[in-house]
Amino acid sequence: MPISNYAPLDEALKRLSGYDIELKNGNSNHAPMVAEALCAMGRPEAVMPWIARYRDRLLPLRPPGARSHIGSRGSALGKHVRCADWAEFFAQELQRAPWREVLDRWVARLAPGFSSAATHGVIRVGHAVRSLSVAEPACRIRELGDAFASWAATYRELPSRDSAGGQPMAPRQAVEQAPVIAPQRRRNLGNITASLAMLDEFPEFAPVIGTLDVHGDIEPLLAELTDLFARLYLTNARDTLTTIVFIHGVTSLAALGSIMPHVGETTARLALRYAWQSGCALYACFGSAAIARESPSGPDDATTLIDRAVANGDEHVIKFTEACLRRHSLAPSPAYCAAVDHVVGALRGC
Repeated sequence: MPISNYAPLDEALKRLSGYDIELKNGNSNHAPMVAEALCAMGRPEAVMPWIARYRDRLLPLRPPGARSHIGSRGSALGKHVRCADWAEFFAQELQRAPWREVLDRWVARLAPGFSSAATHGVIRVGHAVRSLSVAEPACRIRELGDAFASWAATYRELPSRDSAGGQPMAPRQAVEQAPVIAPQRRRNLGNITASLAMLDEFPEFAPVIGTLDVHGDIEPLLAELTDLFARLYLTNARDTLTTIVFIHGVTSLAALGSIMPHVGETTARLALRYAWQSGCALYACFGSAAIARESPSGPDDATTLIDRAVANGDEHVIKFTEACLRRHSLAPSPAYCAAVDHVVGALRGC
């Protein structure tokens, strides 16, 4: 990977302040995440031009309302209309305590909603955390609060039930036994979040939360899971929708990889359980093919792959490229480069 350069990130975050977590078309606002990803890939010169093209798609954030105080838990969870209130709440939290303390506390509290808004909440937190690990200016602290606000305002849990007598499995075995909704039972509900509601009527899914063995060294476990979900991407990304769906199985795990060094082990393992559940939810609702046994292949020159992603311009392509190349640099796998090679042709950007 080229050397990271975060010089333009702070200006980008200042320009992006005050916008909603959703775009005019109802999709998630990726701008802060893309700005950070471009800096991480050593393409700082691409940040401001990309934001200039994207800003027409942004919506102003609704101002905070005259509502009851948001406590550490309560009725405001999962309510988009309370996003500005959540942003104010987390700004206060981050004034009272160091950001790592707030991070540990709130990742643990929000982990059961890992899949919220198609995992965009936790992904945005991951990008914010990585930028703070480089430097801690006020705008990056604020972005962490806004990222948590996006997670809290879209919070939704998936069905969970501990299976009696079931033995947790290693990642590949657990993936191979993950339940999938039969195609004839699926409903086209328009987007990822709405489609995940099908799991409420699919009782086979609830025990998934306990099928992965999360004991042992956590970083190798995360590495194996991320590699497996990159391979699931390669076998299941058939069109624009499924490409975007299975991108999030990888980028959410990569985001957790940015978070884990800054939280306690208990929080990290808890989040990993729900990251696993979230990836299985995507597979259950949209998957059709198992992990390929053969090793995938693709160009492995990081500079070339980054150049192609930047030229493409799609927010998912940029973030997926960065996540795959980062994980490849930490735990090399041919699946990552093959996935990046595929996504540039699968999604058309600006």
